[in-house]
Amino acid sequence: MFLLFLGLAPALVARAQAVCPVCVVTIGAGLGLSRWLGVDDIVFSVWIGAFLLALVIWTLYWLKKKNWDFKFSGIVAFLFYYVLTFIPLYYVKIVGLPFNKIFGIDKIIFGTTAGTVILALALCLHSFLKKKNNNKSYFSYQRVVIPVVALILMSFIFYILLKQRII
Repeated sequence: MFLLFLGLAPALVARAQAVCPVCVVTIGAGLGLSRWLGVDDIVFSVWIGAFLLALVIWTLYWLKKKNWDFKFSGIVAFLFYYVLTFIPLYYVKIVGLPFNKIFGIDKIIFGTTAGTVILALALCLHSFLKKKNNNKSYFSYQRVVIPVVALILMSFIFYILLKQRII
């Protein structure tokens, strides 16, 4: 499942449009707040996945702006950020704990994957809605609201599933 995600993620990154700074700051704030509140790893890591994808998208736009874009820049940027995130987490024993799993996958890796996919789909939904409306947003800050609401909903769903002991 994780290898399938690794194969599909660069394609999702290529389709997603730029992420606004407000969205990245909001994701970062949500990340810090949830960790500070002691929220479960799966809920917390949804925000890690969104934050990493936002960094990848920003990096790709920066590379393109500097004319440093190359054929596999999406894959390289994706692997760069995700590997640089998970290797230290593994060595400090945050990722890879035997009893911190869901469906046989580490909760942080599972949540990060979910957050990445949700943010990519939310950005695609924003692009679709904007394209459908003659390249105009339907409401102010649509580019921020859709991803943040999608991430909050995913976090809430995981929270409810954990509380009900379904996962």
